[in-house]
Amino acid sequence: MDFISTIAKNVPSWIKSIHYENGEVSITVFSEFLFPFFVYLQNHTNTQYKLLMDITAVDNLNNSFEGKTCEEKRFEVVYILLSIHTNARLRISTYVDELTPLPSLVSLYRSAGWYERETWDMFGIFFSNHPDLRRILTDYGFEGHPLRKDFPLSGYVEVRYDDSEKRVISQEIQLAQEFRFFDFSNSWEIITKK
Repeated sequence: MDFISTIAKNVPSWIKSIHYENGEVSITVFSEFLFPFFVYLQNHTNTQYKLLMDITAVDNLNNSFEGKTCEEKRFEVVYILLSIHTNARLRISTYVDELTPLPSLVSLYRSAGWYERETWDMFGIFFSNHPDLRRILTDYGFEGHPLRKDFPLSGYVEVRYDDSEKRVISQEIQLAQEFRFFDFSNSWEIITKK
C-alpha cells in the first residue's frame, strides 16, 4: 500500500484520518476538500481510481453510532472507488450536516448521478452542481427522507388501491389507537403490577 503513504504525503491537509483494516483502506476527508481529493485520486498516476462503485450515507443522529462518538455533523457520506490499474478498492468518507451541500462528482464520474440522487432521496443530503437532483426511489410528492433516523416508521401518507374507486389513492396516515406500552418480558413468568 505504497500509494496510501503517497496520498498522505501529497495532500495531508485534506485528510482527517486513514485506516487500514482487514485489507481495506478507509480515508476520511474534510468535506471542503472532497472534490479536489477525488480529482487527485482519479488522475494521479499511482492511484487512477477511475470507477465510482457506490455512494451511500449513514445517519449519526444523536452523535452515537455503534457506541462511538461521532462528529458534530449528522451524516457520514461514504464513497467506494475502484482502480482497475491497481485492482484495489478505496473507501472515502466525509461528514456533513443537514444544511451544508456536498459538491457533486457527476463531472468526474458519470455513475455519481444516480448514486447522488438516491442519497438525496433517502437522506436529504444536497449535492451542489448536480445536473438533475430529484427523487429517484420515492414519489415526487413524497414528504421527508425515509432513511433518516427521525423519519416516522409509519411514514406520512399511505398509498393503496381503492377497490371502490378502481384506482390507486394516497391519503394521510390515521392511526386508530393510542400509543400502547408493550412489555416484552418472558410470558412464562408471572408479572406483578403495583
